[in-house]
Amino acid sequence: MSINRQQARQRLEDMAIALDRMPYIVRMGRLFNETVLIEIDGNEFYLAFDKGKVAEIKEGPSKKLPWRFALRAQGQALWEFWQPLPRPGYHDIFGLVKYGYGRIDGDILILVKNLRYFKEFMALGRQEANP
Repeated sequence: MSINRQQARQRLEDMAIALDRMPYIVRMGRLFNETVLIEIDGNEFYLAFDKGKVAEIKEGPSKKLPWRFALRAQGQALWEFWQPLPRPGYHDIFGLVKYGYGRIDGDILILVKNLRYFKEFMALGRQEANP
């Protein structure tokens, strides 16, 4: 199953709402104040994080919105990643990269410094309804 632009945006918005209900994740990201690009099947979404919360989601493409790192993935692969119990290879953002379903660009150091927080945020999509 592929994810269209509207489904992807809705999933990201649902994840932002779920994040507000997870104070332990917000606490992990309390020093994370960056913009992250998440690209799903070529659809760009800029997530602005402020003190561990999603402050804003903007749709792209845009050459004017700066971002620190990007996760670019195939929609089918992210749909698999967001299953309640993902199959091997789809269980982790680095698994998506390893098997060629995704790519990480930009300032990898920022990602690594906030890796657990970002992985926990991305996994919030598993708790929401499937597209």
